[in-house]
Amino acid sequence: MATVAVPQLSVSDLDVEGNLDTVAARAAGLPDCVDVALFPEYALTGFVADERIEAVALDRDGPELDRIRAVADADDLAVLAGYVERGTSDGSLYNALAYVDPSGDTTVYRKRHLWADESDMLTAGDEQVTVETPAGSTGLLTCYDLNFVDDSAALAAERVDALFVAGAWPAAHSENWRLLLRARALDGVRWVIGAGRTGARDVAEARSTEYAGRSAVVRPDGHVTAALNRDERDLIAELDPEVLADQREFIPVLDDHSE
Repeated sequence: MATVAVPQLSVSDLDVEGNLDTVAARAAGLPDCVDVALFPEYALTGFVADERIEAVALDRDGPELDRIRAVADADDLAVLAGYVERGTSDGSLYNALAYVDPSGDTTVYRKRHLWADESDMLTAGDEQVTVETPAGSTGLLTCYDLNFVDDSAALAAERVDALFVAGAWPAAHSENWRLLLRARALDGVRWVIGAGRTGARDVAEARSTEYAGRSAVVRPDGHVTAALNRDERDLIAELDPEVLADQREFIPVLDDHSE
């Protein structure tokens, strides 16, 4: 029985140290039973679509990710957090999501589907990524990736048990976020945990955005079993493997698809 937590939070755009302090404090405040803590898209760096983002981009082997590894070790839980990543080969920038387990092993997913002005500054990733987590085999997705049914189908073909989704969804379209989390749970008969950014981006000379929050845990039948609105507090839920097994027996779409 895996226990997941989403410490829903706002993000300080372009303030890496402040965001690292927040993530560390929120992770340390979770109950001992938590196996995985999920933080939102760009949790460590924030994002603005201009050259300022280059100054806060992180290396996956740099000291900032080392601090996340230290958090995972100290609190004996896995941590999922988004950030802008600087590529090692040519310096390209990516919208990245790091899954760090308590031993420090790190798996990085680069968002494959960039939204709006992200494409002005960032390069899209080119690989789907799965990782073994306390929830079982888990696919990693970021925000707009939810809209792409082909990606969902590919992860269903791999029979992943869960999707971990980091988001920074605009508040004006929050119903789309909730609907897509539910749809991706049902069409792959799997758990979906969505970690949504709350608060607002308020950076000089950057477009202001209010964020939806609305982090949620969705059962494999598409039912929202636990959810938040826009407040900054912790969402904690248990993922019962018997629920997954029962729903896959009741809705055998994965078996029928392979026939």
